[in-house]
Amino acid sequence: MEGFSKVALRRIAGIVVTAACDLHAHGGLDVDQKRLEAAACRIEMTRRQAGVRDDAREYRREFLRVTTRWVLFLGRLQPQAPSPRPYAALLDDFERWMTEERGLSRGTLKNRRWHVGRFLDWLHERHAPVPGLSPRDLDGYLQHLHAKRLSRVSIKIHTNAVRAFIRHAERRGWCAGGLADTLHGPHIYRDNGLPIGPSWEDVNRLIQDAASDDPTDVRDRAILLLLAVYGFRAGEVAALRLDDVDWEHDRLTVRRSKPGRSQVYPLMPVVGQAIIRYLKEARPRSACRELFLKVRAPIGPMTSKSLYSVVAERITRLGLHVPRRGPHVLRHACAGHLMARGLSLKEIADHLGHRSLTSTRVYAKVDLQGLREVAAFDLGGLA
Repeated sequence: MEGFSKVALRRIAGIVVTAACDLHAHGGLDVDQKRLEAAACRIEMTRRQAGVRDDAREYRREFLRVTTRWVLFLGRLQPQAPSPRPYAALLDDFERWMTEERGLSRGTLKNRRWHVGRFLDWLHERHAPVPGLSPRDLDGYLQHLHAKRLSRVSIKIHTNAVRAFIRHAERRGWCAGGLADTLHGPHIYRDNGLPIGPSWEDVNRLIQDAASDDPTDVRDRAILLLLAVYGFRAGEVAALRLDDVDWEHDRLTVRRSKPGRSQVYPLMPVVGQAIIRYLKEARPRSACRELFLKVRAPIGPMTSKSLYSVVAERITRLGLHVPRRGPHVLRHACAGHLMARGLSLKEIADHLGHRSLTSTRVYAKVDLQGLREVAAFDLGGLA
């Protein structure tokens, strides 16, 4: 059952029986999340009175997780009526415009909606309607962002999203014209936020850290190679499917998250061998078509979040000194390595899937002299 051990199944069965008894005694199995929370509180109190000494917080989380999945499987989980979000209609209209008129990627849509949502929530808390929006309100929001000690780059991202929304609001007649031009985020200097990844030597250390027969290491080594050799984004690796590997022609197809298109790469031997080993020795048996699966129950596809843990935990354990610890640092390392080997910006842009050289040009600021001591581009160091 989804990769659970017998011990785990017995524990789950115990939780389900406990939940069934409690819920039947308090109104039946047709429940919403609030009633499940109340059941968790009752069970927690009962366990304390009985002198159970295990981690109460961890048991509560497990109880809610198991019970929610159980009643959902039974079709008895009642959806909670979502509280109406202020300005929801304006936000939906803005998203439709970004989708239909601008054709922005799903990731950009999600990002902008989130930032604009925070802005609209802030306005709502201050009883400031969009039709009455003024430059003073925008200045107040900038002060609010600075007070949260956000970085200059984060504030710039916030203001860019809000400015795009205000321009849309002006076109719709929701607010006075010319407001967007009064919103100015912090200036980001040309050398600000230089993307710095680990050295190629440290990349090799990361990959060697996964050189064991442990199923998790076998999987993670294939993932790390894809991130480092091809510079894929975490979401692109998580989205890879079994059919994306063309073994007959030694090709790999990735669906680009930002341009919204597919790109075909030659399958490097070291990467192909790592994937083959994972498929033969470590991939759990599953009907899922995604290439990489979680090794712990419940078995399912990996996500961008789980890939973050794969990289971040190894970077922390090895004590590598990098400003950030997620999968994107390997994309930066890949770009720096290609730059050091003398590839042109156009070639690097094509490799990384950039639509514009602007996104790639930042890597030209890297100290190439220090990078020219990396391993040969034939990837022999990543064996």
